[in-house]
Amino acid sequence: MMIRIQYLLAGLLCIFSFTANAQQVISLYPDGQIPFSKNGGEVPRLTVFKPEKDLAKGTAVIVCSGGSYGGRANRTEGGPACKKLQAAGITAFLLDYRVPVSAYMEHKDIVPLTDAQRAVQYVRENAEIYQIDPAKLGIMGFSAGGHLVSTVGTRFNKTDLKNSKGTSLRPDFMVLVYPVISFADSLTHEGSRMRLIGPDFTVEQIKEYSNELQVTDQTPGTFLTSGMDDRIVDVKNSLYFAAALKQHHVPVELFLYEKGYHGYGVNNKQARVQWIDDCITWIKAERYVNSFR
Repeated sequence: MMIRIQYLLAGLLCIFSFTANAQQVISLYPDGQIPFSKNGGEVPRLTVFKPEKDLAKGTAVIVCSGGSYGGRANRTEGGPACKKLQAAGITAFLLDYRVPVSAYMEHKDIVPLTDAQRAVQYVRENAEIYQIDPAKLGIMGFSAGGHLVSTVGTRFNKTDLKNSKGTSLRPDFMVLVYPVISFADSLTHEGSRMRLIGPDFTVEQIKEYSNELQVTDQTPGTFLTSGMDDRIVDVKNSLYFAAALKQHHVPVELFLYEKGYHGYGVNNKQARVQWIDDCITWIKAERYVNSFR
């Protein structure tokens, strides 16, 4: 495990549309059959940030913004991260997963996971279209989006998706940015836990969604970053997950800021060195690769 502490001084079955910046927007469920949906609600989608052809590395990353499972901070987290990846030659897919709201869905606790797994499935099955290697597909998550991503990385063998092709739902690597990892009382972000599994959750659910307890030898290699002074999501979430990965011989790199607070996105204004640059180097070097493939 490499630990770096930065000390700081001061034509497919798809529905397409395009944003003002000509980014492709894809319905996650193009047939309109959105799992567990009721009474309308959000329509999950992917926005594609495709790099220039001469820069493309064949690697892709699905990006999940945070928002305490009550929204998605795309403007400050997911969007800027996608642009950084795109500029580095990595195809980025910004995922607008559904946030858990009982009025609009059944089984709200598994809806964000199902959407994220569907994103992995879609990108893998359409890798040729996007000129990417289906064996170089990662997933990045911020805050509660980090909880979602770490759930994807530890529960890829369990899904409620239709998967007739048997497509692997295991990402090849994960990037977790000041992530919520645990739902244990001593570590969790209470708002994220309440929105996903509340209000009446059980001890068994807390354990099931405490992802530091779900790590196995098959968990994907992971890049972690957090601020040591984070008062919203305790840095111990990242430390416990890194320790669990290490115990299972899973490649892990940990980038800690002495000062970072919560929600710094890709630009920690209190730092001279940004985690995203080291992360992109880590992705390109494929340090996350293990023997699972």
